[in-house]
Amino acid sequence: MSQHWKQLALVGLISGGVSVGALELLHQTNQNVILKEAPLASLAKLTSAGSPAGVPGDFTYAADVSMPAVVHITSTIKTRGESAQQLQIPEAFREFFGDRAPNSQQGPQKQQASGSGVIISPDGYIVTNNHVVEGAEELEVVLNNKHTYKAKVIGTDPSTDLAVIQIPAKNLQALTFGNSDAAKIGEWVVAVGNPFNLESTVTTGIISAKGRGLGIIGQKQQNEFSGPARKGDSPLESFIQTDAVVNPGNSGGALVNLKGELVGINTAIASPTGSYAGYSFAVPSNLVKKVAGDLIKYGNVQRGYLGIMLDELDSKKADEYGVKETEGVYVKSFSPNSAAKDAGLKPGDVIVKVDGNNVNTVPQLQELIGRKQPGESAKLTISRDGSVKDVAVTLRNRDGGNQLLKPDAAEVVLNDLGVQLNDLSPREKTVLKENGIEGGAKVGNIEAGKLSRAGVQEGFIITKLNGKAIHSVQEFKNAIEGKKGTRVQIEGIYSDEPTDSFTFGFNV
Repeated sequence: MSQHWKQLALVGLISGGVSVGALELLHQTNQNVILKEAPLASLAKLTSAGSPAGVPGDFTYAADVSMPAVVHITSTIKTRGESAQQLQIPEAFREFFGDRAPNSQQGPQKQQASGSGVIISPDGYIVTNNHVVEGAEELEVVLNNKHTYKAKVIGTDPSTDLAVIQIPAKNLQALTFGNSDAAKIGEWVVAVGNPFNLESTVTTGIISAKGRGLGIIGQKQQNEFSGPARKGDSPLESFIQTDAVVNPGNSGGALVNLKGELVGINTAIASPTGSYAGYSFAVPSNLVKKVAGDLIKYGNVQRGYLGIMLDELDSKKADEYGVKETEGVYVKSFSPNSAAKDAGLKPGDVIVKVDGNNVNTVPQLQELIGRKQPGESAKLTISRDGSVKDVAVTLRNRDGGNQLLKPDAAEVVLNDLGVQLNDLSPREKTVLKENGIEGGAKVGNIEAGKLSRAGVQEGFIITKLNGKAIHSVQEFKNAIEGKKGTRVQIEGIYSDEPTDSFTFGFNV
């Protein structure tokens, strides 16, 4: 992440000192939900419905329509396990927390954090940010009419920082999905949420940019296919940037146009202090609709891939690559089983459009492709050696196949835990064996998740799960499968102190 964007924060991550995470994932296979969608041409180039261009509009209609559909979410988590290990704070957020984690005294501590959500169907489905519900043991939802419900998590997608939860209620007022592609820079928008626990707060601003990729969801990669470090979908960022005032607690709230149509889910702010400092960022509604629909129907996101390594162009890069185009996305190389390569794309091609939409950045292309499922077709307009042509590409899943992917129960748990596990090297096995330990699974990259909040640090070697010896990553996956919704206990060591054993307990 560049230093310039190090002062970005997920909205609400800083609100209570701790952000919160996932409850039980309920995969509702093949269940459809009816989402209200506005006509494609509904977003007029006006400051408000019926107002002439250039005249500030009346925001009361948008507020009246959207406020009943925006909810207040309170998440409760245990911030520590049975160990006194210190909480791990992501590097990007240390300037807001300081080096010492809150509530770092020994023993489990319950904390609450709050965020927002948007009702997307009358039968209780609510979309919010993944970082609002991540790691939560309990979720409470308060409607605009003050009715309170306990919520369950239907599914989460860390790659877009989106999640879907549900409350046991019917006949709710749901927001209509607008067409975020049609939203224009300079257009008035309204942000609705619950900053600083101030319920049902409305602020206004304009769209100041689109297609922003900030590198705050995981590690930013200039590619379109899943990175090798961790199995799963690579981060997908193509934010709508606004100057509507958004603060901690607005996470998961609505960004609507002046017709009261949802055009984005508020997710992040640019800030040196943790509070609003001029810009906020929202996941565009067309992507939200795709992700939420997939989570409800399949339990995971069915994301299509081209399988290409990309780079953005400017005059300097154009000279470097020897192409005339300074706009578009440059094709550098291909992944194994690349759909784009098999369709006829070549290194050196410049992708200038996807399905007729101009693309100038990697996030723009990722969003347009990420809305599609494996097996669907995308029309790429490419420039090659001075000529422009259209190429139809049948998209594939992250594994290189055309079929939809079923949720992998063990991978879901690992994503929830926020870790990558690796098998031990021969040398590590030898060291452990000298201390009477036959094997284990080593914690590699660690992100915000249940293990980091329990105090587990990178390099920790899991040797037991619920008292059963663990010798490899696969054994851990086999042991954790079927444990969703229960409390588990892991034991392990650090290789530099193999005689000291640590125990952590948490819900999965």
